[in-house]
Amino acid sequence: MDENSDRKSNRLVHESSPYLLQHAYNPVDWYPWSDEALERARREDKPIFLSIGYSSCHWCHVMAHESFENEQIAKIMNENYVNIKLDREERPDIDDIYQRACQLTSGTGGWPLSVFLTPSQKPFYVGTYFPAASRHGLPGFATILTSLAEAYNTKRDQILSSTEEFMRALKDSSIDIIHKESEKLERTIIDEAAVALLQMGDYMYGGFGQAPKFPNPSNLLFLLRAFDLSGIGKFRDFVVLTANRMSEGGIYDHVGGGFARYSTDQKWLIPHFEKMLYDNAQLASVYSELFQVTQDSRYLNTVNGILQYVSNEMSSSYGGFYSSQDADSEGEEGRFYIWSFTEIQEILDPDILEPFCKYFGVSQGGNFEGKNIFNIQSSISLLSRKYGFAEDVLASKIHESLKKLYLIRSNRTKPGRDDKILTSWNGLMISGFIDGYKVTGNSTYLETANQAFQFLESNLTDSQNRLKRVYKNGNSKVSGYLDDYTFYVKAILDLFAVDSKPLYLKRALDYMYSTIDHFWDPIRGDFFFTSDDQEKLILRTKNHYDLAIPSGNSIAASNLLRLYYYTQEQDFLTKATRLMKLGSKAASENPFGFAQLLCAIYLEIRTPIEISIIKRKSNSASSQSVDMVRWMSRQFIPNSIAAIIEEGLDFEELKKYSFFKGKNLNQKDGDVSQVAYICKNYTCSLPVISVPNFEEQLQVINSTRE
Repeated sequence: MDENSDRKSNRLVHESSPYLLQHAYNPVDWYPWSDEALERARREDKPIFLSIGYSSCHWCHVMAHESFENEQIAKIMNENYVNIKLDREERPDIDDIYQRACQLTSGTGGWPLSVFLTPSQKPFYVGTYFPAASRHGLPGFATILTSLAEAYNTKRDQILSSTEEFMRALKDSSIDIIHKESEKLERTIIDEAAVALLQMGDYMYGGFGQAPKFPNPSNLLFLLRAFDLSGIGKFRDFVVLTANRMSEGGIYDHVGGGFARYSTDQKWLIPHFEKMLYDNAQLASVYSELFQVTQDSRYLNTVNGILQYVSNEMSSSYGGFYSSQDADSEGEEGRFYIWSFTEIQEILDPDILEPFCKYFGVSQGGNFEGKNIFNIQSSISLLSRKYGFAEDVLASKIHESLKKLYLIRSNRTKPGRDDKILTSWNGLMISGFIDGYKVTGNSTYLETANQAFQFLESNLTDSQNRLKRVYKNGNSKVSGYLDDYTFYVKAILDLFAVDSKPLYLKRALDYMYSTIDHFWDPIRGDFFFTSDDQEKLILRTKNHYDLAIPSGNSIAASNLLRLYYYTQEQDFLTKATRLMKLGSKAASENPFGFAQLLCAIYLEIRTPIEISIIKRKSNSASSQSVDMVRWMSRQFIPNSIAAIIEEGLDFEELKKYSFFKGKNLNQKDGDVSQVAYICKNYTCSLPVISVPNFEEQLQVINSTRE
């Protein structure tokens, strides 16, 4: 029986957002963000209560249960406010404005975000989670609602004064977070930023800070580039430490694959169990690059674990990727993921039980509320000696045991899944699958990336090269933001680098031109977060910070550089250089918030190396042909601008772009199935036809550290 069958619905029942639908049967008279709600607030001169969250947010669920399902609190809300519920993943523009307001008042932000607004959408009180009744120093939500409603009616002058202070501060924060810029892009920017970033690191457990601890993939990607530029091993070693601790810890799902959003402790043991698409997308890239740097197969296992998880749990049958999975199931956080010792004892074979438990730190007392979160506490080599197994036999037995547990776990009630499809996060995930394809050679990953591209092209674009942000239940909605355009362009360029179809380059250019037309600020020389024809809010913000998700400006800088090298279109280089100079001083002073921009600056400083591999159209390609592409894909060449092309009509079409002019398959030798060209600083190698020759020429032409 439907638990909502005897409850009255509100307006949210007509929405598609899983987060809004979670509140469709609250006694609160909720509106979605809409002209209807805003007009009612103006007409009745009522303050607006705006509640922002997302479907897998644990504390959003807690506040909903405590307050929004409470009849008495709902009565106060309905009588005194126009109440609006917003999915921050659908409308990041609105969330961004009011998160800034929260940061200004409290120094922190997060979700649920609770904002009290005038009818003109200006904030006068902002907070995050409030308990229903006062406790632990937090004011009760019912008390706040009553006090603010009274203040709005009796102390209007104070309320309006407060909103004006907010607006002045918000305008300062939204227009320009970057007050100084570099006249020249120099290597010292990278060196200083990398050293400063390491000083923030945790050398015991890896990562940055104490607790809670987030993966921060942009920082790890930047440190690998700092290592490539400088040759200083400590940059690489810190990434190795962090990646090992994370993949061994409880933040990684050893049974089903994939990473949780963050660890609640310093040691990566106890996760906040929700899983986000954007984290797993970026971490697939981190572990892929770490394999390229180290050639250590353990990182391939992690890459496969992430991508198999996304394929199994986060992929739609029509090609797109879903957004997230909840931390909670059956009303308890982590219930789906944790194990009692008794359960494991009943499932596993007796001969493997003890070494399995030693390996994953499983005990009768548990490590989380009496139960166990798997985290690697020993090594296969040590346990194989202790228990008399050959190492490969023990590894196989542990692997088979995990498969048994996976099947058992599959029968549990799964956490809720937010099945909306976001263009920006899908762009990140396409890139993650491409990076995984490069290091594993698993063609399924390339097919998955291409299917997602086809899905987005069919469902989230239009004939004017404009993007929509959200797809759900057969419908696309909300005009795309800067992140949607730039992350998707990056994804298409990543596809083009491994499978150089003219369509990919054409579409990347189409969307880049559209981004420039609708988001570029010609006065300041950077991109707005919203387009020139989106809904006008109280502010038009910009975002330069690279945090859990990179900023659209940082990714745009890299995209523009890559497109410049393919096309030699000067405007791309001009805009990329402007973006990098604008943020370079802030990045060197605060690398934690600008790591993705630093990756773009690295590409400019290191100077891209252009690699073209042209393959003969043949059903009997030699192993030499396969090895050439395969070898390159497994190398760490983060400054490469690559193309892998098959001779024929597609290659002829690509020759209109500067990158491909003067390059041909060597026709003099009929046995040659593939030719590579390696170019840097307008100097190219002779055509290369073998892996040893390829490696030698690559080292020569890319050896200089600027």
